Amino acid sequence: MPDVLSAPLVVEFPFTRSLGPVQSAFLTGLRERTVLGVRTGDGRVLVPPVEYDPVTAEELRELTEVATTGTVTTWAWNPAPRRDQPLATPFAWVLVRLDGADTALLHVLDAPGPEAVNTGMRVRIRWAPQRTGAITDIACFEPYESEPTAGSTPHSGEFADPVTGIVTAARLDYTYTPGRAQSAYLNALAEQRTVGERCPSCHKVYVPPRGACPTCGVATAEQVEVGPRGTVTTYCIVNIKAKNLDIEVPYVYAHIALDGADLALHGRIGGIPYDQVRMGLRVEPVWTEGARHPDHYRPTGEPDADYDAYKELL
Repeated sequence: MPDVLSAPLVVEFPFTRSLGPVQSAFLTGLRERTVLGVRTGDGRVLVPPVEYDPVTAEELRELTEVATTGTVTTWAWNPAPRRDQPLATPFAWVLVRLDGADTALLHVLDAPGPEAVNTGMRVRIRWAPQRTGAITDIACFEPYESEPTAGSTPHSGEFADPVTGIVTAARLDYTYTPGRAQSAYLNALAEQRTVGERCPSCHKVYVPPRGACPTCGVATAEQVEVGPRGTVTTYCIVNIKAKNLDIEVPYVYAHIALDGADLALHGRIGGIPYDQVRMGLRVEPVWTEGARHPDHYRPTGEPDADYDAYKELL
């Protein structure tokens, strides 16, 4: 039985967004140890605040300050915190309805164990020592014996040096294990070959193979070696340098229809100025020593392919 391939993969990117007046006031308020909500037309106070009423879609702008104490409405224990979670020790995920609010805020509770957590328990905010205008300015919640307080106080939402935008690092860590078809494809690439699979019904050759025809829905098993040369069908010019990718911008990323394939795969185009890449350009793979896949594709010097030869693969 062949070895099962697997590899750790990380998808990571910075998510950047600008803030409107409501979210700007909320996050700036956290920096100043102030929790703001927004009042709806029927008098409810929503924390965290939103710009539009989730029930009526009415635009909301009436900000109001709520307390830093509240009540746990529900919770779940996390015995093994993951990287970059708010606390490094076991904690409880909690929904906390702050005094003066009608909705609950999701955050974490610092508690010695699940036996110390219960629905209805009273808690308060523990502020982070250094605050920048983010939800992490609330370091966590902690148990706090107090009586609930009612009501909230109108607030202008005005602060000095307001926060107008945030950058959040989005990241997904997982282990990828290819199936039979893609394992064969990856093993062939290690031998500097490209293989696809032919559908027994429509007879199209798919690269990379998926183990089934996406059109007919039937299993595929017949392996077909394609390429190595191919045709650029479409492309884009990349002007933003990616993190941990040692390629100077601008460069071209293209869909390439390998000879004998009925599905275009993607690859980087090199060996030619980026502004000379074009649809129909004939290319071939360039391998580096020890690599398991082509480093890039370069022009072959052949005449450009006729549009009718690849128009169905756009």
